[in-house]
Amino acid sequence: MKMAQIKYLGYILLCLLMQGCIPGLSEDGNLKKRVELPRKFPTVDSTETLTSKNKKGGGGETAYQAWSEFFIDGQLKKLISIALTNNQELKILEQEVQIAHNEIMARKGEYLPKVWGGASYEIEKVGEFTSQGASDATTQYEPGKFVPKVLHNHRAGLFTAWEIDVWKKLRNATRSAYYRYLATIDVQKFMVTNLVAEVANTYYELKALDTQLEIVQRYIKNLQRAQQVVEAQKSAARTTSLAVKRFKAEVLKNQARIYKIKQSIIAHENKINFLVGRFPQAIVRSKISLTDLTPKHFSTGVPFQLLDNRPDVQKAYHDLEASHIDVKVAKARFFPSLGIDGGVGYEAFDASHFIITPESVFYNLAARLAVPILNRNAIKAAYFSANNKQIQAIYSYNLVILSAFKEIADQLAAIANLNKIYRLRQRQVSALTESVDISNMLFRAARVDYLESLLTQRDLLEAQIELVEIKKERLTSYVMLYKSLGGGWRANPQVKDKG
Repeated sequence: MKMAQIKYLGYILLCLLMQGCIPGLSEDGNLKKRVELPRKFPTVDSTETLTSKNKKGGGGETAYQAWSEFFIDGQLKKLISIALTNNQELKILEQEVQIAHNEIMARKGEYLPKVWGGASYEIEKVGEFTSQGASDATTQYEPGKFVPKVLHNHRAGLFTAWEIDVWKKLRNATRSAYYRYLATIDVQKFMVTNLVAEVANTYYELKALDTQLEIVQRYIKNLQRAQQVVEAQKSAARTTSLAVKRFKAEVLKNQARIYKIKQSIIAHENKINFLVGRFPQAIVRSKISLTDLTPKHFSTGVPFQLLDNRPDVQKAYHDLEASHIDVKVAKARFFPSLGIDGGVGYEAFDASHFIITPESVFYNLAARLAVPILNRNAIKAAYFSANNKQIQAIYSYNLVILSAFKEIADQLAAIANLNKIYRLRQRQVSALTESVDISNMLFRAARVDYLESLLTQRDLLEAQIELVEIKKERLTSYVMLYKSLGGGWRANPQVKDKG
C-alpha cells in the first residue's frame, strides 16, 4: 500500500514539475526601458511672462492651480462650472468609472469562498429488472414499508466552492482591475481638462468675434462719413461719380461682412451651449478686454511634474502597471489550482422524513487539484499575449510622454513668437491709425485722391482685425499650455506639496 501511495505521489510531483517548466519570453532588453524626461523645458526667447520657477523657488504652481484660479473672467468660470455639471460625455465617463469599480468588486469575489443555498425535487422510476430495482423492491426503510417504485426525491441545503489562491492568481487579477479603475478615473480627468480648455478657447473666440464686429461697424461709419464727403465733392464738381461708387461698394462689402461675423458668433454660442449641455441660447460675455485676460505670470514648472499632473500620463502608467500584473496572472495559470467543494442539508425520497435528523442529513466535502496538461498551448498563447500587451503598454507610455513634451514645446514657442508678433502688430495699428488721420485731412483738403484714402482705411481695418486674432491666439496658447502641463482637472484650489 505504501508503494502505491509513493507511486501516486510521484505522479503528482511529475505533473507539478511539468507545469513548472514555464516557457521563456524572447524580448529585447531595451523594451522595458522608459524614456527619460529632460531636466527642463526648451528655452525660447522673449517669453517674459513664463518662468520655470517662481520667486520662492517652487515650480509648476500654474499647472497645479484649479481652473477657478487660472481664469479671471467671471462669465467664463460660470460656463465651465455648468459644463462640468451637465456635459453629456462626462456623464458617460462617470458610468465607465462605476463599471470599472464594479469589476473590482467582481474580482474580489473570485478569491472568496462561494456559498449558496439550493433546493431540488426529482422524480425517478427505475426498471424492476435491474439490480437497483430488484434491490429497492426488497428493501424496507421502516418496518412494513418498502422503497416505492416511483421515487420522489427531496433535497435542500447549503453548498460551497472555494478555489484557494495559492499562486495569487485571483488576487493579482483584482489588483489589475484596480489599476484599470484608476485608469478610467484618469480618462475622466483628461476629459475634464479638454472640456475646460475647449470652453475657454471657444469663449475667447466669441469675444474676439465681438471685438471684430465692433471694428467693422466702426469702419463702416467712417466709410459712410467719407462717402458723404465724396458726394459733396462730386456736387462741387471736384471729383467724379467713380469715387462715390467705390466708397458705396466698400460699405456694402463690409455690411455683408457683418452678417458673416454674426453667423460665426451664433455658431460659437451654439458650440458653447452644446458643451455645457443645454439648448441654444445667448451667451453672456464679460466686458473685460482680451488683452486684460492674458496671464500676467505663468510658471511652467519642470518636466518631471508631468508624470504626476497630466491625466493621460497617469493613465498610461496605470495601464502599464495593470499589464505587468496581467503577465503574473497568465503565468499562474501554468500551476495547479486547488479547490474545495462541500455541501450539507437534508435529503429524502419520502417527504414525511425530509427533516428528520440525523437520518435525512447529508454532507460532503472534497478537495480537488486541477493540473492543466492538454491545454498548455492555450495557456502559453495567453501568457505570450499578456507579455506582448505589457510591451505595448511600455511603448504607449513612452509615446504619451513624448507627445506631452512636444505639446509643451510647441506652446512655449507659440507664446514667444505671438508675443513678438503682437508687439509689432500694435505698432503697425498705431502707425496706420495716424496715417488714416493724415489721409482724412488731406482728402478733405483735396491733397490726395479718394483711392489713397480708401486703401489706407482698408489697411487699418485689416490690421485691427489681425491684431484681434493675435490677441485671441495668445490667450488660446496660454490655455493650451495650461492644459499641456496637466492643468484644468482640479475643481478646487490646490498646489502640489513640494515637501
